[in-house]
Amino acid sequence: MAEREAYIPGVPCWVDTNQPDPEAAAAFYSGLFAWEVEDVMPPGSEVQYFIARIRGGDVAGIGAIPQGAPPAAMWNTYISVLSADDTAAKVKAAGGQVLMEPADVMEAGRTAVFSDPEGAVFCVWQANQHKGARIVNEAGSVNFNGLNTRNPEAAKAFYDAVFGWRTLALDTSEMWTLPGYGDHLELGDPGLRERTAAMGVPGFEDVVASINPIAADEPDVPAHWSVTFATDDANETARKAAELGGTVLTPPFDAPWVRTAVLADPQGAAFIATQFVPENRDLASPARASSGAA
Repeated sequence: MAEREAYIPGVPCWVDTNQPDPEAAAAFYSGLFAWEVEDVMPPGSEVQYFIARIRGGDVAGIGAIPQGAPPAAMWNTYISVLSADDTAAKVKAAGGQVLMEPADVMEAGRTAVFSDPEGAVFCVWQANQHKGARIVNEAGSVNFNGLNTRNPEAAKAFYDAVFGWRTLALDTSEMWTLPGYGDHLELGDPGLRERTAAMGVPGFEDVVASINPIAADEPDVPAHWSVTFATDDANETARKAAELGGTVLTPPFDAPWVRTAVLADPQGAAFIATQFVPENRDLASPARASSGAA
């Protein structure tokens, strides 16, 4: 189910990147993922915000660094909510911080920026005209979001209180789940639960994100949310990123189910590129590569 019409509350629904030079970033990602990009801001606007598309379907956003935000380029994860204002109250009650109060984005929707108690920054999206990413889980589009944390147990309490997330323990990792999400997906993709069970991962249809413990030997990596894009060829994506002026932070390596690489664009925003490799299903999990301070 690569095309989505809408997202239920509690599901990551959109990503965008804050960049010192949005136009240069649009050129880089268009070259890397063959995105079609359009500046959707009104004529005469002093800021740029590009929507990237595949086959005309929205994939991601590229914009300037907001006033008052840290000056570093970064990727942002947005989680669908019914009410950004109600979510702000839940974040505060659970020990998080409101970094940007809920605000309308023209007629597109309403958003806010928060941090969890460990400092990992995330956004929420209360949809109006813009529902979120239309294309997901195919080459050049987002196929995962992950929380990188040093305190998974504290994170579980926070995200349960805010979004009602639970967890699913797999052989090599742990995932965030939203109870009932698989039922929603099954409506548009009949047989999904049966197929995930046949692959040996029953319950995976409820997964909404990953939990990635930060290694003890990475003391300078802060807690953060990371963004993963699907690719048909992790080696080629890493090569192309370097050719376009980006950086290969972690060269492509094999892990259970995937071949993956950690990359950064020319302005420093880190992201992950992952190729689905069913033959890697039974591989032992390698030492986790850092996803950077994305």
